[in-house]
Amino acid sequence: MSDTDASEFYRFVIFLDKVENKTTSPQVIQRHIEHLKNLKSQGKLVLCGPFTDHDSGMVVVKAKDKFEAIAIADTDPFVIEGVRIAKVWSWLLACEENNYLA
Repeated sequence: MSDTDASEFYRFVIFLDKVENKTTSPQVIQRHIEHLKNLKSQGKLVLCGPFTDHDSGMVVVKAKDKFEAIAIADTDPFVIEGVRIAKVWSWLLACEENNYLA
């Protein structure tokens, strides 16, 4: 698989860690949901959700590069309001279409 072929399998994982002693209002949650819906409408949202055993969540996005993924994270209302800290990691999807990276 060439580098140009591999680029279609890159995703970016945004971890949203809860900030201690900060409460998340229903209004901020609703703005976060609207942010996710907007990403979905743009074809950028792959999957998302909270962890059940940790005070954090994850959003997986398609973006042209890590800079765009960081911008997506920075515009999340959870981050803007200071109730979550975002960490962005690059992720290479292993799947049948790329022979599980073999």
